Amino acid sequence: MCGIVGAIAERNVTPILLEGLRRLEYRGYDSAGVVTLDSRDGQLHRLRTVGKVQMLTDRLQQEPVRGPLGIAHTRWATHGEPCERNAHPHVSNNSVAVVHNGIIENYRELKDELIAAGYHFESDTDTEVIAHLIDQRMRQTGHLLTAVQQAVTRLTGAYSLGVICCEDPERLIAARAGSPLVLGIGIEEHFIASDVFALAPVTQTFVFLEEGDIADVQRESFTIYDRMGEAVERPLAYAAQQGGAVGKGGYRHFMLKEIFEQPTVVAETLAGRIHQGRLLDECFGPEAGPVLDQTRGVHIVACGTSYHAGMVARYWLENLGVSCTVEVASEYRYRRGVTPPGTLFVSISQSGETADTLAALRAAKERGYLSTLAICNVAESSLVRESALTLLTRAGREIGVASTKAFTTQLVALRLLTLRLGRKHSLSEVEEAVCVRDLERLPKALEEALVLDSAIERLAEHFAEKHHALFLGRGPQYPIAMEGALKLKEISYIHAEAYPAGELKHGPLALVDSDMPVVCVLPKDGLLEKVLSNLQEVRARGGVLFLFADREVDTPLSGVDTHVLSLGAVPESIAPIVFTIPLQLLAYHVAILKGTDVDQPRNLAKSVTVE
Repeated sequence: MCGIVGAIAERNVTPILLEGLRRLEYRGYDSAGVVTLDSRDGQLHRLRTVGKVQMLTDRLQQEPVRGPLGIAHTRWATHGEPCERNAHPHVSNNSVAVVHNGIIENYRELKDELIAAGYHFESDTDTEVIAHLIDQRMRQTGHLLTAVQQAVTRLTGAYSLGVICCEDPERLIAARAGSPLVLGIGIEEHFIASDVFALAPVTQTFVFLEEGDIADVQRESFTIYDRMGEAVERPLAYAAQQGGAVGKGGYRHFMLKEIFEQPTVVAETLAGRIHQGRLLDECFGPEAGPVLDQTRGVHIVACGTSYHAGMVARYWLENLGVSCTVEVASEYRYRRGVTPPGTLFVSISQSGETADTLAALRAAKERGYLSTLAICNVAESSLVRESALTLLTRAGREIGVASTKAFTTQLVALRLLTLRLGRKHSLSEVEEAVCVRDLERLPKALEEALVLDSAIERLAEHFAEKHHALFLGRGPQYPIAMEGALKLKEISYIHAEAYPAGELKHGPLALVDSDMPVVCVLPKDGLLEKVLSNLQEVRARGGVLFLFADREVDTPLSGVDTHVLSLGAVPESIAPIVFTIPLQLLAYHVAILKGTDVDQPRNLAKSVTVE
């Protein structure tokens, strides 16, 4: 959610901090701020603005701050409205400055305690508690590292921190518990950030802080301490990302670019994983074979779009005789679950830093699963590092907050997992060869679906003045309908809900009238006739239909109240992936007509790193 960047060097670090914030803006964009410790006067110099990072950049042109030591932050509000006084960094007694990602659950108790001790609060945030708490300990110990070590023992919740102090001007302290933080290694300069991408222009060498770590970062060295206060070694890692900034490539928005990248990234996700009509075991890693051979069931845990991908996989897996349950990660660890023998725990996340999914993974390790598998887009992420097995999706960096290419590549990865597990159940070699052939055709099928872009742009005009929409699907297309509804509400702010088409008569049909568009996906499968019957119920109540249909579907539905767009003939095994494309395009074009911020919709952030 929020983004942190910090640096200590011989040079002025403000340009490094600003570039880092630009690259982290996907994590939050309601306010931004920077503070430096100027070696010329030994004072903190802070500047904060409401809005996106560009607002901060513009202000810095008029009110420059500089120094060889600094921290910066881009915020997504949790405590307190988006305003300048709530923006980070937060400062205590003009001495200690803090940036924070996470939520401090016991901040009210600590705030009362600090007010009683004479501290004055200027913001509504939980973060200001941390600044005052560290300042209090700093006055007692005179050493910033010790002050932070003592202060964090009082915190309940999740945090990653960057801390600087006038009284200890040669160090930058970083700490993490439940929220990601990485240390960037330079030559006589070091950096911290929430994401390696923020530091790509200045280093490709990193150390990922582990749970409970505190790092004492200086220009020429760094020392990491674990939660017990013992100095520890953490391995160096080398980032795969390129240093150059990700551009829009001539597209109007990142989201549109990422929609059109899907044939390419799906092909990349498949590359090296299938050969001569067979799935290659090696794609799951050298340790995976025995685990997957013993797997009798799968428990999938994810959030948001990734949860929808897991729901599609449930249909696929159960069709091959593999039991599967799918659960929202935020619910998983708050109930007592039963773990059947031979169950593989699968977590899905684009970023690999989703707080609820990570917490579920950690809880799962205590519940007797056969093993853990992460399906993720970021090789350096916490989810990947903490899982026994990994299947990377290779979607490339996704900037748009509303996930598109990450979703389709997750579906591809889950399809590969389905085929591998199906071998030990009901999937024959011949059937596997057919499914693999379908996957090999998938990039071309996605290209054909993208040809509908102009037609969907025209169709979007019917939605621009609407306030509600209904999405329908059956079987594995029901989660796709859920994903379509999510995309529409995320970026156009139109209220949208998805239902299994067979549930219409159990309540949702009461909402149907000529002012509520009803969107449905119609692949040619065993449920087609039942869906068509459900849609007749919509027409009988005056509903207006928007259908995305396989061209081989002979629909009896026509007229001024029915709009049909035909996709190419799509094999049933990959239909959920292909039918995702028109729903993404519909949401995009409706959002354009409504004039919303497509890439950075209100109230949302790309990576949700707090519970």
